[in-house]
Amino acid sequence: MALKQQQELKQLQRLSPLQMQVIKLIELNNVEVEERIKQEIEDNPAIETADAELSRDDNYEDSGSANDLTQEDIILGDYLSDDDVPDYRLNFSSGKSEPDFTEFSYFDDKSLHDHLLEQTGLLDLDENKQILAEYIIGNIDENGYLQRDLLSISNDLLFQQQMDVSSLQLEDILYEIQDFDPPGVGARDLQECLLLQLKRLKQGYETDLAIKVIEEYFDEFTKKHYDKIIRQMGISQDDLKDVIEEIVSLNPKPGNTLGDSMQTAMNTITPDFIVENYNNVITIQLNNSNIPSLQLNRNFAEMIKGFSDNKTSMSADDKQAMLFMKQKADSAKWFIDAVKQRQNTLQRTMEAIVNIQYDFFITEDETMLKPMILKDVAERTGFDISTISRVSNSKYVQTNTGIYPLKYFFSEAMQTTDGEDISSREVKMILKESIENEDSSKPLTDDLLTKILNEKGYVIARRTVAKYREQLNIPVARLRKKL
Repeated sequence: MALKQQQELKQLQRLSPLQMQVIKLIELNNVEVEERIKQEIEDNPAIETADAELSRDDNYEDSGSANDLTQEDIILGDYLSDDDVPDYRLNFSSGKSEPDFTEFSYFDDKSLHDHLLEQTGLLDLDENKQILAEYIIGNIDENGYLQRDLLSISNDLLFQQQMDVSSLQLEDILYEIQDFDPPGVGARDLQECLLLQLKRLKQGYETDLAIKVIEEYFDEFTKKHYDKIIRQMGISQDDLKDVIEEIVSLNPKPGNTLGDSMQTAMNTITPDFIVENYNNVITIQLNNSNIPSLQLNRNFAEMIKGFSDNKTSMSADDKQAMLFMKQKADSAKWFIDAVKQRQNTLQRTMEAIVNIQYDFFITEDETMLKPMILKDVAERTGFDISTISRVSNSKYVQTNTGIYPLKYFFSEAMQTTDGEDISSREVKMILKESIENEDSSKPLTDDLLTKILNEKGYVIARRTVAKYREQLNIPVARLRKKL
C-alpha cells in the first residue's frame, strides 16, 4: 500500500487567557468566587483590593509621605496601555440599598444531632436533665424542628424510661436547646423558628418591627396582606419593605446548614441574585456584598514603570524580573476583567430570565411559570447556550418569599390540542394531583394517566408520562397499590 502525503487546513478556535478565566468564573457561585478572589490576591502580587490601597494611602498620610502619583497616571511601558488601569478598577455597590444577608454558615461533617448533643456539655445539667435533653434532641428532625409535641414526649419518657416528667419541665429544657446553634433549631413551627433567629440578631428598630410582625401578624405576612399590616401597625411602606428584607434573609430550615445521617457537610445557601417585587415593580441585584473591588497594585505598577524607564541599562537579572512582573500584571488584568465580565454575564442572564418569567416573579405562583429552555435565554442575551448552562448551574435567586435554584425556572415546552405552548411543569402538577387523588386500591397506570392528560387537552405520549412520573419520584402503579 502506497503512503500518501497531503496537507490539510484546519481552523482551530483557541481560547484566550481572558476567555478561559471568564468560563471558569461563570461556573462558580458567589461563595466560590469569593474564595477564588482571595486565592488570586494571595498568589499574584500585582492584584489587590481597593480597600488595601486606601489603607496604604492612610499610612502614607500619617507618615507625611503621601505619594502624588495616582493610579490613573501609571504607564506600564510596552506591557499595559495608558487606559488599562482605570478600566480594570471594579466597584461593586455595597450601600444601604442592598439587602442585609444574615448568614448562619456551618461547615461540619457531624450530624445535626451530634452537633446539638455536644452543646449540651455547655449546660450545667444533672443526670436526669441530660437524659431529657438527649431525648428532646432525638426528636428534632433533619430540618431542625421538634415535630413531636411535648406531651407525647412526656408520655414516651414515662413508658420507656419510667421517668415522670411534665410538659412544663420539658419546655424549660427545650428553651435551653433553642439557644444552641444553628439559630432557630428546636422550633416547633416556622413562626417560632423565625422568632428565635430574629431575637438572636442585634436589636434595633427594623428587627423589633420584624419580631412584632411575626408575633402578631404572622398569618397576614404569609398571605401577603401587606396593606393590612401597614394599616394596623401604623408603619410606612418603606418600613415594611425593610422588615420583609430582614425576614426573608432568615433560614426556614436551620437544620439544613449541617450534615445529617443522609447528607453531610451541607453548606448554607447564599443566593447569587436578589429579585424583589414591591408594588409590582421588580428589581434585580447581584449579591456582591462580599466580593471586593479589585485593581492593579500601585506599588507593583510603579516598579514596572521604573524598569521600563531604564530598558537600555537593564542587566540580565533585571530583564528576568521585568518578564516575571509583566506576566503577573497580564494575569492580574485578565483576572480583573474576567470578574467584571462574569458580573455582566450573570446580570444579563438573570434579567432575561425575569423578563421571560415575569408573571411568576410578580405572583410567585408556580402555575405562572412559562416553558423556558436554555436556548430561549441565550437568544435574549446573545450568549452561547453553553454560557447560559454554566450560569444556571449551582446558582440561586432569592425572592420575596424564598430561595430558588436557577434551574427551577427552566422547563420543556409542550402543546395543548389548541396549539398553545405550556410548561412541562404544568403537566407534572396535573400528573401529581391525579395520582394523589387516585383510588389506592386501583392506582392509575401510565396508560390511564396518559388518557387523562389527553382528555384534558395535553398532547403527550405514554413514554413521556412515564419519564415525568419518574422525575417526580413516583413509583409505578403496582407499587402504589394498597389494600
